[in-house]
Amino acid sequence: MICILLADGFEEAEALIPCDLLRRAGFEVSLCGLSGKHVKGSHGVCVEADIDVKDIVLETVEAVILPGGMPGASNIDACPHTDEILNYAYRNGLVMGAICAAPFILGKRGFLRGRTATCFPSFERYLEGAELRSVNVVCNGNIITARAAGAAFDFALKIIEKLKDHNTADDIRRGIFYGEY
Repeated sequence: MICILLADGFEEAEALIPCDLLRRAGFEVSLCGLSGKHVKGSHGVCVEADIDVKDIVLETVEAVILPGGMPGASNIDACPHTDEILNYAYRNGLVMGAICAAPFILGKRGFLRGRTATCFPSFERYLEGAELRSVNVVCNGNIITARAAGAAFDFALKIIEKLKDHNTADDIRRGIFYGEY
């Protein structure tokens, strides 16, 4: 299962675009509510989570995605379950994706030290030990970071490529007419 952690104030595009594209690619994706089953995005869109964070079985997790948005990213950071999930993913070499403000969550925990990464420009100071790139998406090992909501499609496609392969990501890209085809 791919877990997309949702906390009140999350950036809707940064959570729902990856969810949609990953499901199109055949992955089991769960929107995981950190504050219950109903989570309100930063622009007022209410989403019903598939699972409450307390019900996640770590051994079933194959990747974790952190959408940005404020105060969503801060709420993910403050949730006591976040450390357990991220530490499990990190120890087991699972894919961890974070977009916009959310890479600060990984940086704060030391997961970006010695890696290249990107994020929303005003959060760069929180990416402790990372070599910053001013691009939409950076993949460094099992960690994928992205700059902002405008990079949500590229972010999702990079996750698909990392978890499956380039051809699957390209099939999804063509299927939604993303890019030049």
